[in-house]
Amino acid sequence: MADYKYDSNAKYLKSHEWVRIDNGVAIMGVSDVAQDQLSDVVYVDLPAEGDEFSQGGTIAVVESVKAAEDVFAPLSGKVVAVNEALEESPELVNQDPYGEGWFLKLEPSDLSELDNLMDAEAYAHFVAEEA
Repeated sequence: MADYKYDSNAKYLKSHEWVRIDNGVAIMGVSDVAQDQLSDVVYVDLPAEGDEFSQGGTIAVVESVKAAEDVFAPLSGKVVAVNEALEESPELVNQDPYGEGWFLKLEPSDLSELDNLMDAEAYAHFVAEEA
């Protein structure tokens, strides 16, 4: 079994996205598990700043040498920034999924939606059961 990394400050979806709140802004991306399952990421299709999403809605698409996968919004809100570095260097998703490989920043409309997500420990348990 792979030895995955988890961000203890993040919350997770069963679809392998993570979100972390920093000064009221939600930063999100895909987990170490997701980048490993995808293999080599070759393209990330991100939304535009100002776009609004509901929790669980498709917010981005990540393409790898294996497949294209939808990325789901961990929280409802408005996109306030996208990681433009991924345009030139989509491999950052593989190299540093919780750091340089972040996807976008949202202005969350309802922080209570975090209660619907798993903490790192629960997510690690979910991943182990899914394996």
